[in-house]
Amino acid sequence: MIINRTDIYKIRVIRDEDCQKDYKPFRNSTIEEKGQHRILRKMVNIGFIKMGNLGMSQVINLIQDEIAAREGITVRVFGTGAKMGPADAADTESFKQWNADFVVIISPNAAAPGPTAAREIWKDVPCIVVSDGPTKKEAREAFEQDGFGYIILPVDPLIGAKREFLDPVEMSAFNSDAMKVLSVCGVVRLIQEELDKVTEQVASGRSGKDLELPHIFAKPEKCVEHAGFANPYAKAKALAALHMAEKVAQVNFPACFMLKEIDQVCLTAAAGHEIMGAAAQLATQAREIEKSNDTVFRQPHAKSGALLKKVRLYEKPE
Repeated sequence: MIINRTDIYKIRVIRDEDCQKDYKPFRNSTIEEKGQHRILRKMVNIGFIKMGNLGMSQVINLIQDEIAAREGITVRVFGTGAKMGPADAADTESFKQWNADFVVIISPNAAAPGPTAAREIWKDVPCIVVSDGPTKKEAREAFEQDGFGYIILPVDPLIGAKREFLDPVEMSAFNSDAMKVLSVCGVVRLIQEELDKVTEQVASGRSGKDLELPHIFAKPEKCVEHAGFANPYAKAKALAALHMAEKVAQVNFPACFMLKEIDQVCLTAAAGHEIMGAAAQLATQAREIEKSNDTVFRQPHAKSGALLKKVRLYEKPE
């Protein structure tokens, strides 16, 4: 059998009699078995650039390979720590040496100078912006016109980042509460499914401008539909938690950028964090309802990357 090689990898069906099980004619390829056939698929390199920190930053590079057993993808992360200025963005250019098939740039406020500079550096690579803003339609449309995908998360809360209030313990506790809401209430699954769609396109031979990137404004109502709740009261609690998470930014913004008196700063930031803690409790209650009914929806990845499903605790994912 003759296999033609092109500038990009394409799916090719290889008959059993023409190859051994471990036959891989190209570098960075995997063999997926389907019935009597074996399909050659491109290994997908996914790059994550973390600038500053969102609640979602904690797990975004893990959600496509939750048990570290998935074949067909390789993930690398470049982080700039808590800072996200133009100089930090400039450092990300060295990450291009890894040759990612697509990158995800996650940061607070994607309209800020640092993330904007990063997009200029990465505009020649398929790129998905994940951020808590901008929320205005015109700004989001500008991303799309410039060729970027985006998932804007107004439900990923703004932390009360003032020295008078925030220390490492408070920061960690806030992010733990944020992660509880983002995971239980549908945000994690929404992002995971969208990244899986792009990954599948690359594995199937598409690249560059041929990729269909997501353009999503993830309001609470959209997020909760991805959570898979069976009980309507559980779903209502999750939706309430998402609305509360969205409200946190409105409370914390004045504390971070407007208020000057220490008592006003600390009181306002503390109120924002209390809202986030209450939202996390609602998310926990929602999941406990599903657990009590044995209706927790789970969607693990198969080794091939295909999504499996199960509801009952003792069911096997299929």
